[in-house]
Amino acid sequence: MSRIADLKVKIFADGADYDGIVKMSKNPAIKGFTTNPTLMRKAGVSDYEAFARKVLAAIPDRPVSFEVFADDFASMAEQARTIAAWGPNVNVKIPVTNTKGQSASELIRALSSEG
Repeated sequence: MSRIADLKVKIFADGADYDGIVKMSKNPAIKGFTTNPTLMRKAGVSDYEAFARKVLAAIPDRPVSFEVFADDFASMAEQARTIAAWGPNVNVKIPVTNTKGQSASELIRALSSEG
């Protein structure tokens, strides 16, 4: 059986429990972290930005993904730029479609071209 370190995959921890995230950050097999507004809401997070900045302060050396929570594309774009500015290790997730079933592919392409 292969050791985790020998696998050609990167393991990201997914969740919104701050203490759990910090605990998982001590595991070198965890290469990054991801969360989303639904997980944050379920975990009782009431201030998205404050929570995100707290996580980023605790995890400065690995990628951390946060998702926009807006549903219209103009607001998604604004939120994505704001979230991306929180730190050099931030990745921003954009849903493939909004709740109306409209594709976000043009927005994703535009934001990707910005960096």
